[in-house]
Amino acid sequence: MTPTTTNPKPNIFVQIVTFPFWLVWQLLSIILNLTGRLVAVILGVVLLIVGIIVSLTVIGAIVGVPIGFLGVLLITRGLF
Repeated sequence: MTPTTTNPKPNIFVQIVTFPFWLVWQLLSIILNLTGRLVAVILGVVLLIVGIIVSLTVIGAIVGVPIGFLGVLLITRGLF
């Protein structure tokens, strides 16, 4: 019986789909390294509040939802 080998290279489609998420996570890591954990969590809370306030209008939801999501990611990255 011969051992089966797995493909060491991931699928290019998976790399393309996950690249934006990886890029945002790297941006959050840079912010965390520059500011520190406490400031990153505070900045995340501020961005989350700003995102919620901007999302109260229909037109502002286009900008507010990504700002709020970035705030949640920053809080998560700062805590863990």
